[in-house]
Amino acid sequence: MLSPWTRGRRILVTGGAGFLGSHLCERLLAQRNHVVCLDSFQTGTLRNVAHLCQNSRFSIIEHDVSIPFTGEFDEIYNLACPASPPHYQADPVQTTRTSVLGAMHLLDLAHRCNARIFQASTSEVYGDPHVHPQPESYCGNVNPIGPRSCYDEGKRCAETLFFDYHRCYSVRIKVARIFNTYGPRMRPDDGRVVSNFIVQALQGSDITIYGEGNQTRSFCYVDDLIDGFIRLMESSGHATGPINLGNPAEFTIRQLADLVIELTGSRSRIIYQPLPTDDPQQRRPDISQAEALLDWKPSVPLKAGLMKTIGYFDALLRKTDATVLEFVA
Repeated sequence: MLSPWTRGRRILVTGGAGFLGSHLCERLLAQRNHVVCLDSFQTGTLRNVAHLCQNSRFSIIEHDVSIPFTGEFDEIYNLACPASPPHYQADPVQTTRTSVLGAMHLLDLAHRCNARIFQASTSEVYGDPHVHPQPESYCGNVNPIGPRSCYDEGKRCAETLFFDYHRCYSVRIKVARIFNTYGPRMRPDDGRVVSNFIVQALQGSDITIYGEGNQTRSFCYVDDLIDGFIRLMESSGHATGPINLGNPAEFTIRQLADLVIELTGSRSRIIYQPLPTDDPQQRRPDISQAEALLDWKPSVPLKAGLMKTIGYFDALLRKTDATVLEFVA
């Protein structure tokens, strides 16, 4: 009997049942690869990958990356870690374990398998930046002891491990710094600004802006981001990163709220709450490296991406009788 790995690459996607991971698994399967989705289901959900389970080249393993894992793979994409503040702050110690121990265990696996390994890092490594837009050369302004530091510093430490394994053991690494991404399969209780605003607008609830709404973000549609992931992984060896992946079009949080209200036809009011500790005032990627090395730039404008995302949430919320806080992913 032929091995199931006879054709196509053997690819491990950690956090594969999450928002980004499920889209990545889908794209890799479309390329005729064999994909193992590994997830602890802390924030990921089987709902996201149920449509992939009939594919013989797809399998799911429930596992926590802070515990060593073994297997034989050609490529590893490490997307394992809660990415929204409410989720990563719910168990900050486990968040740090996931980022740091998870990176170390997967790098050990990549070293043993001689596999390429991709790290989903984050624009949060720049903290509340003093340089705008943020180039990869900027070292950041991060509070190492604040409520967000379990995520920010965990991701920074993971990058350190990736580059040390590259220098010391010649592990073939790819590191992407992800800026705000949105799209279908975000959780309704995700706690990030796009999902918050859309769900509040669809339910006719007050739309909550933290601070005065003048802080800025750059929003990248998920399809564009996944294309960047794959271009980076398949790029030549010298393109290790870190490379910013995000949409450089910059909007204030108030502009986003107004656009969501317009697109949903909602009668929601906008209310204001105090700004959380260490919340960045501005965020926009310098993507010149991605353009030069990967021939990549996002193509989906915010309005078009929001329409697709609103359609997803509208259908999802209609299927449940629960409120967002009671929603079980």
